[in-house]
Amino acid sequence: MKFELKKYNINIPDSDLLHDIQSCAKKLKKTKITIEEYDNFGKFSSATIRKRFGNWHQALKKAGLDYKSESHTVTKEELLQNLKCVWERLGRQPTYTDIKYPLSKYSTRPYERMFGSWQKSLETFVNWVNEGSQLNDSFEANDSIEINADETKIKRRTNRNISDRLRFSILLRDGFRCQSCGESPIKNPGIELHVDHVIPWSKGGETIPENLQTKCKKCNLGKGNAFNQ
Repeated sequence: MKFELKKYNINIPDSDLLHDIQSCAKKLKKTKITIEEYDNFGKFSSATIRKRFGNWHQALKKAGLDYKSESHTVTKEELLQNLKCVWERLGRQPTYTDIKYPLSKYSTRPYERMFGSWQKSLETFVNWVNEGSQLNDSFEANDSIEINADETKIKRRTNRNISDRLRFSILLRDGFRCQSCGESPIKNPGIELHVDHVIPWSKGGETIPENLQTKCKKCNLGKGNAFNQ
């Protein structure tokens, strides 16, 4: 393992940050890159870049890359059906903070834009569902709005990458033993241990100790994107 001191990026020139965004896009052969992609392949922190340029889209624009969010249409009925699913999963009236991935397909913003406020969204939903989900004259089935990727994207609290320090702490916690088969390099020097997400990153899992576990190479590579294996 190589130990390196990471320097603070406070005084990095804007041109260096933009050049690295361009280099990352070139490496991935893409005209637009996401925050997650940059954090995985970029030299600096996306948080530094967003703070410097205001937001990620502005940084992409300054770098000469495609910065426009992909959008699609969502109808009133789709929003209300989603709210119905969230309500049923919770077993209660959802709060403003409940409306996020993975519980909800959409954020609160489309609801506020469509209905005027979160409270009005709930009021419309209750009237709609109690009428047997039938659309009346004041609620046309084709009423829709355009939403972008930011209004449906997964909200992340952590980076996908597992740091060396965190990896070691998980190995130590798990006794340097595969949590599936019990194999350990202490008993068998040929065993290679991995630290991986319990709930996969692609399914919304976070890089936190509670969602990380030690697996031998054989068990980990056989897991794929399945849950709790």
